[in-house]
Amino acid sequence: MTQAPPGRYLTREATTPADITRAQMLRARCFQTGATRDTDAFDAKARHFLVEDRASGALVCCFRLTLFRAATLAQSYAAQFYDLNNLTRINGALLELGRFCVDPDWQDPDIQRLAWGQLAREVDRNGAALLFGCSSFTGTDPTAYRDAFAQLKQKHLAPTQWRPAMKADWTFAYARETHTADLRRARQQTPPLLRSYLAMGGWVSDHAVIDRQMDTLHVFTGLEIAAIPPNRARLLRALA
Repeated sequence: MTQAPPGRYLTREATTPADITRAQMLRARCFQTGATRDTDAFDAKARHFLVEDRASGALVCCFRLTLFRAATLAQSYAAQFYDLNNLTRINGALLELGRFCVDPDWQDPDIQRLAWGQLAREVDRNGAALLFGCSSFTGTDPTAYRDAFAQLKQKHLAPTQWRPAMKADWTFAYARETHTADLRRARQQTPPLLRSYLAMGGWVSDHAVIDRQMDTLHVFTGLEIAAIPPNRARLLRALA
C-alpha cells in the first residue's frame, strides 16, 4: 500500500521484483559491499519498503521487515550473530528491521522520520511486541567509537532478562571497558538509526559483533513497543 503524507516524499511497500532490485542496489551503495546489488537469503521472506522523492521518483531510503514468533526467532538475520534465547520468552510478535539505509546524497531528516512512520504502521498492523535488528557502525575498528560504546554501556544496555548472549566468532565486549564517555563525541559517533531507537527507549546488547564481510561493527538493538513514551508513540502514528 502506498502512503502519501504531505511533503516531498512518499513511502510504499515494494510490489515488484524491480522494486526490490532498486532497494538492493541502494543497499550496495550504502553498505559499500563492492557489488552492484546487496542480496542475501533473508530477502525472500521479508517485506521491503521504499521512501521515494515524489518529483523525480528517486529512491532515497529502504528497509525490510520480517515477522517472527518465539518458535521461529532462530531463523532471523540477527540470530546468526547473537544468542537470542532470552527473547523467546517475550509474548507476541517480534518484528525484525533490516538493511535500513538512506542514500548518502540525501541528508534530509524528514526521510528517516517518514520511514519511522511506516514502521509504526507495520508495528501496529502486526501487533508487534518487539522491534529488533542490528544497528551498524561503519568499519570494524572499535576504538573509533569508544565514546559511543561507553555511553551505550552506561545508559542503554538491554534488561538482563532479554539480553542477547555472545554467539559470533568476532566480538568486542565493550561493556567490560572502563572508558568514560564524552557526551558530544558519543552522539557524533552513534549512527542515526541507533539514535532513533535509543530516543524511544530502545536497548542494545552488551557487545558488538565485528562483521568483516559487511565491514561493520553492529550491536543487537531492541525496542519494546509498550515502553515507547506516549508522546513519541503519538508522533509516530501521526506520521503513519
